[in-house]
Amino acid sequence: MSSAIEQKQQQIESTMRLAPVIAVVVIERLADAVPLAQALVAGGIRAIEITLRSKVALDAIRAVAADVEGAVVGAGTILSPQDLQAAENAGARFAVSPGITPTLFAAAQDIALPYLPGSASASEAMLLLEHGYRLQKFFPAEVAGGAPYLRALSGPLPQVKFCPTGGISVTKAASYLALSNVLCVGGSWLTPAELVNAGDWAAITTLARDACNLPRG
Repeated sequence: MSSAIEQKQQQIESTMRLAPVIAVVVIERLADAVPLAQALVAGGIRAIEITLRSKVALDAIRAVAADVEGAVVGAGTILSPQDLQAAENAGARFAVSPGITPTLFAAAQDIALPYLPGSASASEAMLLLEHGYRLQKFFPAEVAGGAPYLRALSGPLPQVKFCPTGGISVTKAASYLALSNVLCVGGSWLTPAELVNAGDWAAITTLARDACNLPRG
């Protein structure tokens, strides 16, 4: 394992430990990006993963990085080396992918951006660990086995720590956060579309504050 990868893993770990939840956000309207991020930060959620699932995602990352004090903005749904480079150029401070490919492995080593790759099985987790990635996204968490699956992995792979994401609600988060191999969870419940569309930033701050109070094991 290279020292450069471990250094970036340490940066990812610091981000994962900021709060029990990393907000996973889809931005459809660029005008929502800054007030949404401000609402999350006001509630104590600083790590914000803006997924590359909309046309304005990169501009949203750029806006949050420039204008929201205290936010640690990342790029999600990284699928290619081009996505990694675009995320770094936009000012993202971390990148997250749903899985891993050989080309992403290579690109992640050649870029300064800290990277959280995804796994959904023991074999994938072992492969990532072999390449120096002891911190991983577990996706899609609920349909891939949920908290019981991660608990089972903690025996043979105690050195791997996860951010489970996918289908997790505030009521399900506690079962993940109680595990020794979970540092945080990824949550889209903090920014429901109806609240974002209504511009109800106060309600999002309340959801963020509640998420910060979730206990960790």
